Amino acid sequence: MQHTTTLEDLIGIEYAKLGFFREVQEKIAELQASNLELTHKKRHIEAILNGITDVMVVLSSDLRIGSVNQVFKDVYKDSQPRGKYCYQIFRQQQHRCSSCPAMTALETNEICRQTVIYPLAGINRHFEITASPLRKPDGEPCRILLLKRDVTLEKEYQAKFYQAEKMATVGLLAAGVAHEINNPLTAIFGFAEGLKRRLPKLEGRLDGSDVQDFQEYVTTILKECQRCQGIVQSLLTFSRKPSPDYSSIDLNKLVDDTLVLLRNKLKQYPDRMIHLEFDKALPTIRGDASQLKQVVLNLLLNALDAVRFGGEITLRTINQNRDWVNLAVKDTGCGIAADHQSKLFEPFFTTKPVGQGIGMGLSICYNIIQQHGGEINVCSQQGLGSTFMVRLPREKQDGDL
Repeated sequence: MQHTTTLEDLIGIEYAKLGFFREVQEKIAELQASNLELTHKKRHIEAILNGITDVMVVLSSDLRIGSVNQVFKDVYKDSQPRGKYCYQIFRQQQHRCSSCPAMTALETNEICRQTVIYPLAGINRHFEITASPLRKPDGEPCRILLLKRDVTLEKEYQAKFYQAEKMATVGLLAAGVAHEINNPLTAIFGFAEGLKRRLPKLEGRLDGSDVQDFQEYVTTILKECQRCQGIVQSLLTFSRKPSPDYSSIDLNKLVDDTLVLLRNKLKQYPDRMIHLEFDKALPTIRGDASQLKQVVLNLLLNALDAVRFGGEITLRTINQNRDWVNLAVKDTGCGIAADHQSKLFEPFFTTKPVGQGIGMGLSICYNIIQQHGGEINVCSQQGLGSTFMVRLPREKQDGDL
């Protein structure tokens, strides 16, 4: 028997469709709300990651870059880093680093921390790197979270503080030694002067040759006492704390005093290895003697390192013109590679082996000369030697404009 569709049947079908569409709309609304919430959470997480001041990179197990934060883009200026190897971006090289913290963290499944120095935009930068493994549910590492913090400024200040502390300690010891030496030295000098005054009274009592010998001995004692007094004075000058009021300085004498401090070290080198060419009519300069001695000391020690396999050192003072006085420290040693010369005065740059220098000596020299209103430059050719030229303003005299 054929069933006839009634009005009630039609209303039931439409009601079922209406209920289905209503359910679909509710699901769509739920999905939209969920999607909106996820979008808010994503933006919140991105804001947190971009608020981190360190360079942040997520690496795959083969060291390819997955995601980065905004700081990475600001520092490395690479708009499309994803998929590239980290060593291509960080080190501009085509092979993995020998001591890769990311691989260490991946292999040990533990956090790895390293401190490294390498150039960024042509300038040596000091980085603290933390590599943390990101683990699967079973605990196996699958990716690496890499954080890089630029601590160049902190390390520079730290090194300067250590240098200042070291110089303060050396100065304190030098002052103590100088005062301890000065007391017996004064007594020796006084008694030698007394003997010298009494020698004429012995001329009639002793043989003439004996009197002559005594005169020679006393003269030698007095001469050596005066030399020791000069050394003591140099130590006291070296130990003085820097003061904002600069004093008048004879650059020739300052170099001589610094050489006295190196007298013992220079015994290890051949005689007449150091040549002095002083301008006798050199004008005075104004500055802090202890700081300028540090400059001469650093330049001399670097020159001695350069000629350890043979060569000569020349210290020359030059009256350039009515405004400037120059000091040239020239050696005929190993020289400096051309690509290193522009980085010599940067903090932490050193060509010395590991453990023999932290690369702050020339940086400190540069800062001292800058504080004195001067300049320091280098001219070098590998295998032929180097010349460091220090340029300082001449002390203004009465009548100068």
